[in-house]
Amino acid sequence: MKQYEAVIETIERLGGVATLGELNREVFKIKDCKWNTKTPFASIRRIVQTTNGIYKIRPGLYGLEKYRKQIEERGMVVETDKNKNAEDVTLFNHSYYQGILLIIGKYHNMQTFIPKQDKNKKFYNGKRLQELSTLSEQPPYSYPQFTKRSATIDVIWFNNRNMPHSFFEIEHSTDIQNSLLKFNDLQDFHARMVIVADINRKPEFEAKMRFHAFDELRMDKRVAFLSYDALVKQYEMELEKQSFGFIL
Repeated sequence: MKQYEAVIETIERLGGVATLGELNREVFKIKDCKWNTKTPFASIRRIVQTTNGIYKIRPGLYGLEKYRKQIEERGMVVETDKNKNAEDVTLFNHSYYQGILLIIGKYHNMQTFIPKQDKNKKFYNGKRLQELSTLSEQPPYSYPQFTKRSATIDVIWFNNRNMPHSFFEIEHSTDIQNSLLKFNDLQDFHARMVIVADINRKPEFEAKMRFHAFDELRMDKRVAFLSYDALVKQYEMELEKQSFGFIL
């Protein structure tokens, strides 16, 4: 079996849609295919990017062309300039990147939380986000005024002492300033604060951070910007690590 055929068969086994990280983990289970290369993961990336019959849905997420209609019926529509602000595109983007953050958090041995209104939203593989998160409620880590403020943050990682480790806000099309206001109110906690968005929104993020209202956040370098592509690459790296017999 040729390598591109093994990749296609793996996507088929995974339901017609798969992340690159999953492919890196699962494709080697096909014994009829030989990967006589020092860089098999680079070969898999090249195959999904250049093979007819495979198309890109989102950064790191690929589908089989023959299942495109069924995939789109599940809400996974390829984003274009014309539809990027459409409700179905926005909803899928939000749940896709939330799911990735929940999975990475679990690999980092974090407790993970999502807001109540997002619990029934679905990840690309059909699982509800509630199934990917480890907490149904926030730990009572502080006074109610603070836990209420953080209750709507898109993803929170908590450490084993039930204290917030990282706050993540996913900003596809909404105003980044609203997330910065939440972070501003929570800045006294020793937690990372991250805006997750398309790289094209980084200038907007930097401009908002220059507002006087966010002087402390800016001068103390409390808020980081993480692009979708960078997040997906870290997700792929985490999945690759899980295939190792021993992890440092």
